[in-house]
Amino acid sequence: MHFKMIMVFVEDDKTDAVMDAARKAGATGATVINNARGEGLKKSKTFFGLSLETQRDVILFLVEEHLSRHILEEIGQVGEFDSKPGTGIAFQVDVEDAVGVVHQAEKITQEVEDML
Repeated sequence: MHFKMIMVFVEDDKTDAVMDAARKAGATGATVINNARGEGLKKSKTFFGLSLETQRDVILFLVEEHLSRHILEEIGQVGEFDSKPGTGIAFQVDVEDAVGVVHQAEKITQEVEDML
C-alpha cells in the first residue's frame, strides 16, 4: 500500500470543517498542530509589534494514494483556498514508507478495493 501525506495550512476557524470534509472523502485520521504562523504575498499587518493575522493550524493527513487527490480537492473547496486569497494552502507529498498504520491500512484496503 502506498501513501501520500496531505499537509494543510488553514485558519484555525476552518480546521474542523476541513477535517470533516477530509474524513467524508476517505481520510482515516489527522494530526493537528496549533498556533502556526504564515505569510503570503502581502506582509502581515502588525499593531505595536503584535500580529493582526488570524491564527493558523497545520493539519497532517496520511492517506492512501488512490484517495489522495479527491481528499485534497475536498479540502481545497471547504477551505476556500482558491476563491479567497490568504485563507490557506494544501499540498500532497509522496511517503516512501510508514509504520503504525496497520489498523488504518485494513480499513483503507477494503475501501480502495471497492473503488476499483
